[in-house]
Amino acid sequence: MTLLEEIRAKAAQNPKRIVLPEGTEERTLKAIKGIVDNKIAYPILLGNEAAIKDLAGKVGADLTGAEIVDPGKAPYFDDFVQAFYEMRKSKGVDLDKAKASMLDPLFFASMMVKMEKADGEVAGAENTTGNVLRPALQIIKTAPGIPAVSGSFVMIVPNCEFGDAGTFVFADCAVSIYPKPEELAAFAAASHETAQVLCGMKDPKVGMLSFSTKGSASDPSVDKMVEATKIAKEKYPHLKVDGEMQFDAAIVPSVGASKAPGSLVAGSCNVLIFPDINAGNIGYKLVQRLAKAEAIGPILQGLAKPVNDLSRGCSVEDIVNVTANVVVRA
Repeated sequence: MTLLEEIRAKAAQNPKRIVLPEGTEERTLKAIKGIVDNKIAYPILLGNEAAIKDLAGKVGADLTGAEIVDPGKAPYFDDFVQAFYEMRKSKGVDLDKAKASMLDPLFFASMMVKMEKADGEVAGAENTTGNVLRPALQIIKTAPGIPAVSGSFVMIVPNCEFGDAGTFVFADCAVSIYPKPEELAAFAAASHETAQVLCGMKDPKVGMLSFSTKGSASDPSVDKMVEATKIAKEKYPHLKVDGEMQFDAAIVPSVGASKAPGSLVAGSCNVLIFPDINAGNIGYKLVQRLAKAEAIGPILQGLAKPVNDLSRGCSVEDIVNVTANVVVRA
């Protein structure tokens, strides 16, 4: 069974209510059948019911099993407006602005998750990552002890002896451009959780990556990873983490033993934290294309409740799989 099949199977064991705010997006509507038929989730579509059903008829989408909620007509709309006003009034939001925000399906969806009308959210087929993240950060906020959101990829490398039988978690590859040391430490903690919950890794080992291993080079970017490692060890003592280290020192046992003798994780890391988004994004795409690895993601990490972004080039199958991912994390 592949990891994606395992994630779907886990989701089917305990399906959750997942809100999909892009209710008039064709691929999202077509994904409903796969979500329902595989018993992955109880999907909730947002938007005008007549418009959603009209589009579904035109594209041949079966919406059986999906709930449709029109934000402006929802019985809890006024409660959501008041709640958002209370959250954001110190930022200059008045009741009129709060009402306008709650008429936006992305904001309404995040409030549904916050107020436990839904267990998670999947969006981004027609919205940017920024548009999806903005309401989530304002309403759901980050998890306790996690100061920043990150985007990880689960990398499954065929015929690979390294990592967790060829499986790795890479972060941050999608969200934070120049993360600070405390943010990198938080990415380590969030990625460790992703490795356990989503990938089923029994022993995640985190490597904080650099072009230097244990002081072999000197540069502010190296200092950043040294500081991030120190913070991760102090703030998240449950982690098996070390750094700074080069990629090969992190994953190849002989290189790890040579370059970082005495390290508890060098040479056996399966969770890799990159110093910035340039390295992370380039790194995952290199592995994906040259090693023909399967890349699952981006997985948004660090929010108090699960919200996941989609690529605007996503397929119907991608939406089904991301929904399963969010169910498992919920």
